[in-house]
Amino acid sequence: MDCVEVCPVDCFYEGENMLVINPDECIDCGVCVPECPVDAIVQDHESTQKIFDLNEKYSLIWPNITQIRPEDVPEDASEWAEVEDKMKYFSEEPGRGD
Repeated sequence: MDCVEVCPVDCFYEGENMLVINPDECIDCGVCVPECPVDAIVQDHESTQKIFDLNEKYSLIWPNITQIRPEDVPEDASEWAEVEDKMKYFSEEPGRGD
């Protein structure tokens, strides 16, 4: 969740097991990209339509998150870093937000 703390426009939204970026709020500054340890953040021009649509949809219904809460970072986060096709574990449930 390091990315949420560096975002100058607070465009991250929290789901139960995923963060999304509101594409209308994001200013494409790229500050968050190097903060993501699993390279999950890509610029709009590198994104697929499916990922763009997912970000757009859930950023409108999930709560905003602007700060790291260490208790929300999964203990097994490093184990998930190399897992392929994480979208099969996607949950539509919202997170807590700020």
